[in-house]
Amino acid sequence: MTLDQLNLNETGYIKELHCNDEVKRRLLDLGLIKGTKITPIFVSPSGDPRAFELRGSIIAIRIEDTKLIDIF
Repeated sequence: MTLDQLNLNETGYIKELHCNDEVKRRLLDLGLIKGTKITPIFVSPSGDPRAFELRGSIIAIRIEDTKLIDIF
């Protein structure tokens, strides 16, 4: 399952990132490391980006990037 398939207020855990090194570094810097708990909490009116809560912070991630993040 990928992060874009997670419903609002449903919790998942980061399993793996499948993206190029530049995007991967940005996501890792935001705290998206293996085993991190992540919960989608808001979808913008246009549907992109989505807001996620992780490690006590709220971050926005583009839908194209959420499709590259495996969760369990």
